[in-house]
Amino acid sequence: MINRPIRGQQPIQSDSPDSHSDQPRQPEPKELHDTELLDAYSRAVVSVVENVSPTVIGVGPKGGQQRGGSGSGFVITPDGYALTNSHVVHGRTNLSARTTDGDRLDADLIGDDPATDLALIRLAARDLPAAELGDSDSLRVGQLVIAMGDPLGLTSTVSAGVVGALGRSMRGQEGRLIDNIVQHSAPLNPGNSGGPLIDSRGRIVGTNTAIIAMAQGLGFAIPANTAKWVVGELMSHGKVRRPYLGISATVVPLPRYLVRQLDLLNDQGVEVAELEPGGPAAEGGVRPEDVIVAVNDRVVTSVDVLHRLLTDFQHHEVLTLNIIRQSELLEIEVRPSIRE
Repeated sequence: MINRPIRGQQPIQSDSPDSHSDQPRQPEPKELHDTELLDAYSRAVVSVVENVSPTVIGVGPKGGQQRGGSGSGFVITPDGYALTNSHVVHGRTNLSARTTDGDRLDADLIGDDPATDLALIRLAARDLPAAELGDSDSLRVGQLVIAMGDPLGLTSTVSAGVVGALGRSMRGQEGRLIDNIVQHSAPLNPGNSGGPLIDSRGRIVGTNTAIIAMAQGLGFAIPANTAKWVVGELMSHGKVRRPYLGISATVVPLPRYLVRQLDLLNDQGVEVAELEPGGPAAEGGVRPEDVIVAVNDRVVTSVDVLHRLLTDFQHHEVLTLNIIRQSELLEIEVRPSIRE
C-alpha cells in the first residue's frame, strides 16, 4: 500500500543525507574538541608572553660590540633586581641589560653562585615590571612550559614545550651537582641562558641554563625554588653560604658481610680521607678512615649525596653522622659551620 499525504499535511521529510544538502554541515564533536584545545593552548601562550615579556632582558658586557647580549635574564623586583646565569656574568664587573623596548641600562653584579649557575644583578632603574617566582615543586611531567630569552640578540624570543622530566642532576661550574633540574622540550638557542621558564599561569618555574648540542629538544632549567634560596643568600650576603664539615672524602664500597651484620641500607659510603684541623668534623670526633653511611638517618652513598644532605639540613644546629669505624656502627654529633 502506498502512503499519500493527507490534504493540508506536509510530507514527512526523509533522513537521507541528500535531504540536508542545502544546510551547513555541523562540525563533528571531535573536530570541535580539537579546535577548542588549540585555542586554549594558544590563549595560554599568548597570555604568558604578554604578561612576562616586559620582564625579560638581554644581558652582556657594558659597551660590548655585540648586537645583543651574551645571555638572558629576567627582572624579579620593581627596583631592578634581575636573575640570570652565573656563566653569563661570572668575572664581569661592568654589565649592560637591554629591555624589550630596546633601552640599554647599566647593571651591577650583586653576586653569583657557580655551584647552581645562578647570578643576581641589579639594573640602574626603578618601577620596572617584575616576574613572579612560582613553586617548581608543583611541576608535573607533561605540563606546558614556555621559554623566553634573548638568543642571538633577538629580543623576547618565545618557544613552547612540555616538562620532559623532573629531578635531573647536572654538574655546576665548580663540579658540585645541581639537583632537581627541570628537563623540558621548549627549544633553546645560544643566548637563552638565564632566561625564564614559565608555566601557563605566567609564573617563573625555572631559569634556563643549558642545552645538549647533539640532542633534539632537550633543555634544562634551574628550578625556581632553588633560585629563591640563592636570591635570598645573594641579597643578604652577596654570596651563597653553605654548611660544611671540614673533610675531604672519597666513595668506598662496603663489604657484604658488614652490610648484613650492621643492617645497612647502602652498599657504599663516604670515607674520610683528610680532616680540616679545628673543623666541625674534627671537633665532633670524626677520624680519618671513618666511613659516613648516613646523616640524620638519611643514607649517604656519595659525596654528592653528602653535599645535598648538608644543604637540606642547613638550618639544623647539630647533625648526627652514622659512621663505620673498625666494623662498628657509631653515632657522632657534629655542629656544621657555614662557609662564607
